[in-house]
Amino acid sequence: MPRLTLTAALVASAAALSAAALTPAPSSAQSTEPPPIAKVRNYLPHMTRPEVEDLLTRTDMVIIPVGALEQHGTHLPIGTDHLNGVEQAKRIALRTDALVAPILLPGQSPYHMGFAGTVTLPSTLIQEVYVEAAKSLIRHGFKRFLMLNAHGGNRAITTFIVDRINQETAGIAVDLGAVAGPLTERGPDADAAGAAGADAAATPDQQTAPVLDRHGGTGETSRSLYLIPELVDLDAAYPAELTMPAHLEAMVPDVLAGDPTALAVFLAEGLKDESTGKGTSSAELSSTGVWGERDPAEATAERGRVMTERFVDAAVRFIERWNEMRPPGTG
Repeated sequence: MPRLTLTAALVASAAALSAAALTPAPSSAQSTEPPPIAKVRNYLPHMTRPEVEDLLTRTDMVIIPVGALEQHGTHLPIGTDHLNGVEQAKRIALRTDALVAPILLPGQSPYHMGFAGTVTLPSTLIQEVYVEAAKSLIRHGFKRFLMLNAHGGNRAITTFIVDRINQETAGIAVDLGAVAGPLTERGPDADAAGAAGADAAATPDQQTAPVLDRHGGTGETSRSLYLIPELVDLDAAYPAELTMPAHLEAMVPDVLAGDPTALAVFLAEGLKDESTGKGTSSAELSSTGVWGERDPAEATAERGRVMTERFVDAAVRFIERWNEMRPPGTG
């Protein structure tokens, strides 16, 4: 076999290296195994029994996120509401020494069932699960419950859960978004739907003309870029094409102008299960599942940080005041 010249050998070597670069590398351990879990203090799924018992010597307070598993367009994960709610609750608990107890991932989302990945539960089942979970925690010594609703479709359910805990158990419950709202510092990016950030409209910034910007839009995307950035695919975001019934379309200017009656009527009919015949399920309203006209790619992590910190600060203020009026162990 003839010996290769130096030039031929170099060419062959370069070709081999090029071929190797184009050949997919075998899966590494890092790509086939999930990343390690970082333990979070006061987060019930991470805690041991002795740690729960120790926490009970300092507090009787529990923050329970109420989220959802539903489509959020082409750029946000199915678990956006659950994950963002849990991440907000963790930040509050680390400053106030409360327990964070996520009970359910899904919520009430029948109007998103036209898009793959959504999981929805009946409202009666959801509230029953949360009330029974509260009873379990009461038995262990927890007394006060802050329900953190992170999904607009759970708003009525959360109200009912709070009332049932107060009426049927020894526990004391509040809707954290409702009680934190009056204590929240407002600003141009404040969430118009409430401090807890249920998947609703975020007020456009001062440089942008007001347009419909609700589920999966720039507000929710900004919050996700701050809280769960690894799960946001902003490159996959693009503006949705919206198709609303004519009478709802006609209400939009009044909704954007802040007319409370228009907003109430708009939300009473908009984004409802296809079976209702209203023509307002997410698949009927939007080409992507996002209910908004703005490009979600306009979202920023900085805006999400501001919205999150406003809510967390307000929640901490409420909890500290509640502790002053009713110290742990009272009653």
